[in-house]
Amino acid sequence: MARILARFLVLLLVVSICEAAPLFQPISDSHRSAALELFTLDHGSFKSLEETYEALRTFQILGIEKKPDVTAAACHSISETVGSLSSTPKDLFYALKANSIAECKIHAKASKGIISSLNSAVSGSSSLLDFYYSVGGLVLIKDQSSKDDLQLADAEGVFRSVKAFSQSDGRWRYSSNNLESSAFAAGIALETLAGIVSLASSELDQSLISTLKNDISKLFDSIEKYGDGTLYFDDKLVDGYEYKGPLSATSSVLRGLTAFAAVTTGNIDLPRDKMLGLAKFFLGIGVPDLKFYLACRVSIPLILSLPAAVLSLTKKDSLKVRVATVLGSNAPPLTVKLVGVFSSVSKDASLVESQELKFDQGSGLHILNDLLEIIDVGSYTFVFEVVLQEPDDEKVYVTGSQTKVPIFVTGLVRIENSEIVVLDSDLGSVESQSKLDLTAKNAVSLSANHLQKMRLSFRLTTPRGLAFKPHQAFLKLRHESKVEHIFVVGNSGKHFEIVLNFLGLVEKFFYLSGKYDMEFTVGDSAMENSFLVAIGYIELDLPQAPEKATRPPLQAIDPYTRYGPKAEITHIFRAPEKRPPQELSLAFLGLTILPLLGFFIGLLRLGVNMKNFPSKPVPAAFAFLFHVGIGAVLLLYVFFWLKLDLFQTLKVLGFLVVFLVFIGHRILSHLAAASAKLKSA
Repeated sequence: MARILARFLVLLLVVSICEAAPLFQPISDSHRSAALELFTLDHGSFKSLEETYEALRTFQILGIEKKPDVTAAACHSISETVGSLSSTPKDLFYALKANSIAECKIHAKASKGIISSLNSAVSGSSSLLDFYYSVGGLVLIKDQSSKDDLQLADAEGVFRSVKAFSQSDGRWRYSSNNLESSAFAAGIALETLAGIVSLASSELDQSLISTLKNDISKLFDSIEKYGDGTLYFDDKLVDGYEYKGPLSATSSVLRGLTAFAAVTTGNIDLPRDKMLGLAKFFLGIGVPDLKFYLACRVSIPLILSLPAAVLSLTKKDSLKVRVATVLGSNAPPLTVKLVGVFSSVSKDASLVESQELKFDQGSGLHILNDLLEIIDVGSYTFVFEVVLQEPDDEKVYVTGSQTKVPIFVTGLVRIENSEIVVLDSDLGSVESQSKLDLTAKNAVSLSANHLQKMRLSFRLTTPRGLAFKPHQAFLKLRHESKVEHIFVVGNSGKHFEIVLNFLGLVEKFFYLSGKYDMEFTVGDSAMENSFLVAIGYIELDLPQAPEKATRPPLQAIDPYTRYGPKAEITHIFRAPEKRPPQELSLAFLGLTILPLLGFFIGLLRLGVNMKNFPSKPVPAAFAFLFHVGIGAVLLLYVFFWLKLDLFQTLKVLGFLVVFLVFIGHRILSHLAAASAKLKSA
């Protein structure tokens, strides 16, 4: 659940630092719907008070109206927690944080019990989290009950106890038994110490405050850095504690820093470029709202951005730059200068001199109109510098050093002198020649043998008349058997040319003669008229393949042709053969029945008697069942003739055979025994 809530928790961490700050960035309905789906009641309540606070705070930040069922469930959980004598400091801490939003009524008697319980917890704390929950709970109860006389006994001693968890690199441990330090724990420690300072009855020893400020500077010395200047805090896995990741660790440090800055005097000396790097980190991960820079003594970074990083020479685009605070609000009066423009080819010399962009009051953009008249298509690095106009603003805002922005300038590239030629291999004379229009489909028809060559040539020039080298230029030849060959087209200055010597390519072509379709591709990110065009075909006459020559590779079979719908089969059944008259068929049926009639007549002539039929009940039953089985077999033959198929008949016949074998064996045993007794008598 914690991983799923990460993006919403960032809102809770960074926005809760400055309560009075308004929302500058718009919140979309997608944020609200996602929050409502994420935070749902489970049997009328949330799983924990921590989740209850996260839900209430997220709804508050996203501007979601208070839902009666959520507020009622929160108040019920809060009342049970504050009224229970067995509640832990962590439960009380999150109950009070949730109550700061839900605004449930807490009785004065319950408040006194909470204060007493948390004071006892402070005295018995042995880990950083114990101090964090107990001290944080006292700060919350003081804010909610307006108890100005609520003070922490021996605040300086508690301060020193928490300070004992700090490390030489500015990070903190969770407990004295844990040797691993953490930046996330440093943020928790700073917030805890800020609460101790606010609860102290008198001013603490300033040497403690100075030492802590020095620890903060050391913590920022160990900050992680990306190549683009983005800064962040990160932790390795700390034994016994869940890995928080850069997002949570960075938010924790900044929340603790602003909380500590709010209760102490004097400035915290932090380099402005590091605050700007942290702003880039949060902007890079898409945090909708950053409030921690509104804390009293932390400079607000100014962010330079471009509405479009691609400029078109064809459309005569202007260079537009926007400068705003990290919160998205308007920047103070300032000047934006274009210090230099460096191409990807020549990175040392700037193509333009320093120019100042004009500020458009209506759009809030800094604009330079005539820049594209002196640069060509390609990839460039623009270097900007932001200068504040008012000296007093330098104490509030930080602009950082020069900002480098990669920009693509696109345009239409001219394609000239395009032709395809078949040359005689020995003399180099032109056998056939065709002009090409590479902006449209061509229908060139060529023929050549293995002793000839084919040459394709063209020129590319930029709108400024300079040579243009595209990212890719390929010539593809596809045989009738779908075997493809791709060749890279080389260049020398403005001229592009490729010569195919078929004598040296016969093995590459697998000695396959026949028709080859030709396709040409030229493409580049700065080229607005990149193309893939069919040129035509060439008929090649190559020698016969030797016995040991390499065979062409098997071509992949299109799955659609293998597993797709097959062609419809049309079949005409032959007309049924002429049948004999019905009378003749009935006559033959009578002839087949005659043997059966002869069988019954023979039985009557021989004389059927029941003398050997058993007289005892059990043998008589077996004899009766045996005759019934014989009759069932005869009846099965009738059904086989009328209705059943062979498999159904054999299945039933198998059961009847087993039945007849068993019954027949019993009755024959009885008859044999009776015959033996008769002979002995």
